[in-house]
Amino acid sequence: MEEHETCSERTVERQRDATNEDCLSELTKGRCPVNFPVAVVLPAAGSGERTGLSTPKQFCKILGRPLISYTIHAFERVFWIDSIVVVVAKESHDLMTDIIQKYNHTKVKIVEGGSTRHRSIFNGLLAFSEQGFGPKLQKPKVVIIHDAVRPFLEEDFLLKITLAANKQGASGAVRPLVSTVVAATTGGYLDHSLERARYRASEMPQGFIYDIIYQAYQHCSEAEFKFGTECLELALQHCGTSAVLIEGPSSLWKVTHKQDLASAEAVIKESLSQSACIITGECTETQNLSTWMKNGLMAEGMWVDAIPNIEQGMTLSTNRNLIKLSVNSPKSVEIEEFMKMCEETKDVLYPFVILWVYLNVSGQASFSQENDEASAIMTLAEDAQKRNIFLYCVRLSYSKDSTECERTMNKLCQITVALIRDRSAAFSGQMLYA
Repeated sequence: MEEHETCSERTVERQRDATNEDCLSELTKGRCPVNFPVAVVLPAAGSGERTGLSTPKQFCKILGRPLISYTIHAFERVFWIDSIVVVVAKESHDLMTDIIQKYNHTKVKIVEGGSTRHRSIFNGLLAFSEQGFGPKLQKPKVVIIHDAVRPFLEEDFLLKITLAANKQGASGAVRPLVSTVVAATTGGYLDHSLERARYRASEMPQGFIYDIIYQAYQHCSEAEFKFGTECLELALQHCGTSAVLIEGPSSLWKVTHKQDLASAEAVIKESLSQSACIITGECTETQNLSTWMKNGLMAEGMWVDAIPNIEQGMTLSTNRNLIKLSVNSPKSVEIEEFMKMCEETKDVLYPFVILWVYLNVSGQASFSQENDEASAIMTLAEDAQKRNIFLYCVRLSYSKDSTECERTMNKLCQITVALIRDRSAAFSGQMLYA
């Protein structure tokens, strides 16, 4: 028995390696080998009891946007995925409809969930069948089942899952076990432990030939519908289809507890804080300030580009942090132009940061003038947040004293890093001083 299991493990390992190599080869060649219809089912009918929150976790907001919207976007941006079925509880139907409309999700159909996870997934699969409710969607060759609360997905891994499912009939993501699994006696004492190296944690996404998983659910017992959670097991038990197991990245983790929402937000913020673009202007003062800021931000681990002005060829979607340097007080028309350019980018999932740094060279600004500037900035910032843009302003007082100048520049870099990394709505529209 032990030798047989070892051989099985080696077979799975060889299958996984071959699948990975095939996928990577196609991606490297710059072409997509998916020439068959693919759809996604996202079960999202759970109440999220383990978070301890009144709002189900899939609808909790991260950076002002519901978690499920991030997950939908991860699939929607993959051009070879045709449709996404989101399965929600009856009482969440209107909320989900509002999310689809507000965030312009175009590939989504909403389906009412069931009393258990397996029943919800089956309801999602029925959307492609004559037995489903409402207009039938095109039946896919491969269907991907994924958790609505696992938002961090990359196309290359989805491609591996999809191609493996098309070839084998079923495929699933796995991760190494972090903890050793133990079995307890009825009295609560240790019975035995499992050898951790021989086991894997089953994760999502999972891919299936649609006809296989649909048939598996048609043969489900009442007990399986009520207590089961593993889709791959259903395909094996009812259709004899043994899934290819593909080790996935660590980013496949699931938002389960309340603290996981904070972790997800931290992951997103970190990914958005890797780089910035400084718009320097042409004058000497802003050129010098740009050099100082660039060195300071790069010392903080941020990649920084500096250009005189925003060029038409600049891709805003790849750089979500814009720093505008100016020796004049910011004018509303200039800020609105920046916001319009950000808004017009296709990727509006994550918020932009516009930081306007105003260098007061003359040192002469009346109290009423500063109040007028601050009021105008606040009004613009309120409008900017509706467009998924955070607008911050920092006012610098020019000094010829080298010590004072260095202190101001260091403070400016600290403020800049904090604003970009934290992306706090509370400071949007505030006039800060360095």
